[in-house]
Amino acid sequence: MTVVLTRPVERSAGLARRLESLGFDVVVAPLLKLEPIETGPIALWPYDWLVLTSITGAKELRRRAEGKPRRVAAIGKATAEAWGGQVDLVAVVSTQEGLLAELPRPAGRVLFAGAEDARRLLIEELDADFVPLYRTRAVRPTQPLEGDLVVLASASAARAYAQLGVSIPAVSIGPETTAAAEAAGVRIVREATTHDLDGLIEAVISATA
Repeated sequence: MTVVLTRPVERSAGLARRLESLGFDVVVAPLLKLEPIETGPIALWPYDWLVLTSITGAKELRRRAEGKPRRVAAIGKATAEAWGGQVDLVAVVSTQEGLLAELPRPAGRVLFAGAEDARRLLIEELDADFVPLYRTRAVRPTQPLEGDLVVLASASAARAYAQLGVSIPAVSIGPETTAAAEAAGVRIVREATTHDLDGLIEAVISATA
């Protein structure tokens, strides 16, 4: 059973090791390239809340941050771990809607720092300041995509996969990714119940049982 991972190589290593230890053959075929958008230092101290919605965003902001915000909210456990510092709120449901539902109101001054093409729900609902830290570029694999199951860990990956016109069924990391995939005509056979590495592992096992 061959599982195709579509994240960038450095982001696929942990999942690849886990799947291989379970007896799966793994092919890493990145469909996305992440490009930092250099902003210079970013002052965090003026903010009541810093909102983190991706692992890449957390790492990039940590690299550029000056000072500390009063409180930090993360969209999921992996994003919180990528931040590496104190996180006051980790959403139970790892979506922007889930984080919005748990964030105390009024939230005060909020900073949303993340992908250039990130959904604007939190920005609009919280009247947050937005700083783009990186952009996502779709890339085509050098070899034809072949396997029994594809793992899609973001809406961007789902759309990039759909552009290939391949019919391999897919596992999704969560509802936003599932929605983007299905809108683009991709068949999702399982969605992770927790939007992290463990959730993806369980979804792959369930899809291939």
